[in-house]
Amino acid sequence: MPPIQDHPLRYQLTNELHARPFPTMTSPCTVVYLAVKQPQEAVHRDRMQDMQHLIQLLDRHGAPHPKPGATHHTAQIGRHMLKWEQHTEFVSYTVYSDGVSARAFDPADFDVFPVDWLAEAPGQRITSALIRVVPRAAPAVLKTTMHDWFVPESLTASQVLDDSAVVAGDFRIDPAGHVRFAIFPNTDTGAQRVGRIVQRLCEIETYRAMSMLGFSRARGLSPVIGKLDSRLSEMMAEMTSGTKPAEEILTQLLAVSAELEAMAAQSAFRFGATGAYDALVSQRISLLREERHEGFQTFAEFMLRRFDPAMRTVNSTEKRLDTLASRARRAGELLRTRVDVERSAQNQALLASMDRRADIALRLQHTVEGLSVVAVSYYAVSLVSDFLLPLAERYGLTKKVLIAAVTLPVIGLVWLGIQRIRKKLH
Repeated sequence: MPPIQDHPLRYQLTNELHARPFPTMTSPCTVVYLAVKQPQEAVHRDRMQDMQHLIQLLDRHGAPHPKPGATHHTAQIGRHMLKWEQHTEFVSYTVYSDGVSARAFDPADFDVFPVDWLAEAPGQRITSALIRVVPRAAPAVLKTTMHDWFVPESLTASQVLDDSAVVAGDFRIDPAGHVRFAIFPNTDTGAQRVGRIVQRLCEIETYRAMSMLGFSRARGLSPVIGKLDSRLSEMMAEMTSGTKPAEEILTQLLAVSAELEAMAAQSAFRFGATGAYDALVSQRISLLREERHEGFQTFAEFMLRRFDPAMRTVNSTEKRLDTLASRARRAGELLRTRVDVERSAQNQALLASMDRRADIALRLQHTVEGLSVVAVSYYAVSLVSDFLLPLAERYGLTKKVLIAAVTLPVIGLVWLGIQRIRKKLH
């Protein structure tokens, strides 16, 4: 028997499960992270530009190129390891190397990305982060270190992955333009687990930043939605009171409805993506399996207090926009029904008026028919009398007697003739 044939996508789909592997990192080490996004139409961007930009960085270090169509790539650039990933809306670069600088979160660590190369990036920075991985110290020393490195008001710290490490951060942008995170793994924590923690922190920060784009859109739409809501309420009041013609209100209502539909269409993707990124942030935090450390707020608590209100604002704005658009559609349907009813009444009045005019015309026609009988009879009597006059003189009848004799029969015949013509026409 011939061997069974594989589905053409079998290997591709199976390998997808193993794509984007976690990096392996040992403590101490330094991680530099960068995410780049095009400001407009990032989903439909030319992805070859992302690839060409990566290749420019690889060529500077003589590193191998990724395969055509690849969405992730790992390469050695100098003493650093580079992990490149292409996502739906952004591209991320994670660079890590052994050892740490003498100065915590030294901006010079970011020099792994050349300045001229950054200037040619096909997009804008959505976020960048410096992550410092150092061995876990005694609780008192660790607490002092975290207070020195981060803003105490926003400091977030927790024990993660069954107390295999302590992670800390404040989600603030430092003077160099980067967000800072610190990881303090135990001495027995493996390199793969450290890499997973770093990956989760980068994902949390990136998805948080992407989610906030929806918040910015919602905040910009709120004043416009408020004005349209007021206009719609005013038009509904005018429609109820009947102070304006229904057709005039309908024209204004259709304009408001069209504006709302356009806003909803333009914001649908951003609001949908915000919901997806919000879910990813919560999922990535849950995967860390946080436990409280020395009374500090956890990442989940920080997001609950600072991040979730922004996401609720996005959801509220989306629902408000949908509700307002639905109200405008319902009001338009009601107003169109009212206009149709008014037009039907006008058509009925017009038909009644036409019926009255037709009745008057019929009466006038009957009157004209009576006059026409007299007129036709007059000429007919004259013709008949002239025709019969020689015969009447033979019998000694005068013309007047002849006219008197033929008048009634002629009138009767003319009337019968007109009636027959009228029946044929009807």
